[in-house]
This record gives sequence, C-alpha cells and structure tokens, in this order.
Amino acid sequence: MSEPKAQKRGRWVVAAVVIAAVGAAAWFATRPDPEVLQGQVEVRKVNVATKIAGRIDSLLVREGDVVKAGQLVVVLRSPELDAKAQQTEGQLAAAQAQDQKAQHGARAQEIVAAQANWQRAVEGERLAATTNGRVQNLFNEGVVAAQRRDEAQTQVSAAHLTTQAAKAQYDLAVAGARTEDRASTQAIVRQAQGGRAEVRAYQAETRVTAPISGEVSQRTVEPGEIVSAGLPIITIADLHDAWVTFNLREDRLGSIGMDSVLHVVIPALGGREVAVRVSYISPVGDYATWRSTGEAGGFDLRTFEVRARPTATVVGLRPGMTVLLRGDQLHKASTQVARSTP
Repeated sequence: MSEPKAQKRGRWVVAAVVIAAVGAAAWFATRPDPEVLQGQVEVRKVNVATKIAGRIDSLLVREGDVVKAGQLVVVLRSPELDAKAQQTEGQLAAAQAQDQKAQHGARAQEIVAAQANWQRAVEGERLAATTNGRVQNLFNEGVVAAQRRDEAQTQVSAAHLTTQAAKAQYDLAVAGARTEDRASTQAIVRQAQGGRAEVRAYQAETRVTAPISGEVSQRTVEPGEIVSAGLPIITIADLHDAWVTFNLREDRLGSIGMDSVLHVVIPALGGREVAVRVSYISPVGDYATWRSTGEAGGFDLRTFEVRARPTATVVGLRPGMTVLLRGDQLHKASTQVARSTP
C-alpha cells in the first residue's frame, strides 16, 4: 500500500529543517570570531614636585586620597635655606643703613664740628694777616730781617689755604653725600631686597600644594627622605579628564578620522557600551612598530595611537580599565565620517 502524499511531504519538510539546522550549527561552529581590538582608559596625570632640595617633613596624603587644587600636600625642611634667609635679612639691613646715611648726610654733631674748624681757621688766618702786617712795618723800619718778613707772608698764605679746606669740609657736611653715592646705595638696597625675595620664594616652595583637583594615584617618597629639585613626590590623576587609547596599524587607520564616533565596551563596568569621539591620531615610535610588507623590502606599516574621549560623563571610569572595540565599528566610524563630510 503506497504511503500517502501528505506523509511524504512531512518527512521532506522535517529532513529539510534538520539539514538546515545542522548546516547552521556547522557554520556557527566554524565561522571566525569577530575581530576585537583592545585598548585602555587613560586620564590626565600631574606630577607634583618642588623647586628646591630638602627633607620631607610631612606628607599629608596617601594613594587614593582626593585632593583639591591649592590643598597643602607636602611640607619640606631645609636648614640651609633658613640660614640663607638670615644672611639675606642681614645684608638688607646693612644696605638700608648705608642708604639712610647717604640720604640724610652728616650728623648734626659732625656739621657743628666742621663749622668750628672753619671758624678756627678763619681766626688763624686773621691772626696771621695781623702778624704779617706788623712784621712788614718792622721790616720797613729795618728792625727785622727779610727772612722774618718772608716767614710771616708764608704763614698768611698757609692760613688762607687752611681756611679754604675747613670751609670745604663744612660745605660737604652740610650738603651730604653726592647724588651718585645716594643712587649707588639705593641700588645696593634693591639688590638686597631681590636676594631676600628670591629666598622667600624658595621658602614658599617648602610648602607644596596640589596644582589640580583629583585623586592621588602614586606616592614616590616617604617622610624623612631627601628629595632633589624637580623630583616627583606624588602624582595626581584627574578622573574627570579621561580618554581611551588604541594602537592601530595604518592599514586599519584609513577607516577612521578625527571626530569619528565609536562605540566601545568596558568589561569593568559590566560590559557597558560607551560612545567615544576620536580626538587624537598620531604615529608611535618606529623602533617598536616597524613592519615590512614584503620580504624583499617595500614600504613599512606604521602603528598609530588613536585617542577618543567619551561623549558623556561615564560614572566609575578609571585609568587602566580595558576597553574593547569590535572591528566592524571601524567601518561604522568611516561611514559616519563620510556622511558628515560636505
């Protein structure tokens, strides 16, 4: 008895479904996994250092602490700098004293003494002139010799010169220092003030404050250690200034450009998908990325660093997190760029 046609068709349908299912399973089992590019999250980091050498007196933060810009984080101790500050204060005090002396001129007692010397010289000159007149009369009468007359005349001349010198000393005491001398002492004062300002600037560097707000990601020294000028003491990470970084070979780079929008997955955030916009494309060092395209030479393929910033704030994003980018996202990015190009 022949099998009904309906049953035959049913068996063929079942067989076709089974064959299709087996084929689909074989295809899924043998197809290559989709390409996934791996990158990581980076943030802006600032190394906090000092301009002077010294010993760490206090280190007020630890890794993981959140600091604000201007917050005191490190205190240094430098006895040599304190000694230098005392020296500059003494130099400034001496320079100011010299300047005051030059500006005020001689003291009142010195002026009175100079005036008295001048008056004494005047009286001495008057006496010498009187004596000379008497000797001259006696010489005319033949009572004294010519030698005595010459001596009297010489004493008059010497007394006159003494009077002029005493008058000059008195005028100098009244007038005070020369203009050039006063300018010189003022310049010395300014020089000493500059030295003090320099030392005070260095003293201010013994109290180091945070240049930005952020999280302390690294502490490279401990209290009691000596640090040199420019040596990083702590590192502050600005978690609000984050980006993702990928390294792409240039034969894959043509599919993306500046301002391209990519969708990446962050496993640490539960596989959350985040939109990022390309903001930086630059080649990395040749020594680590050179790859020849042929055994006999030819041009080389370079590797480019691609940075992309999130288009919106991502809560919980931290430096070092892995970022995954599917290969087909590169094609989508190139399509978006092409559509946005006028």
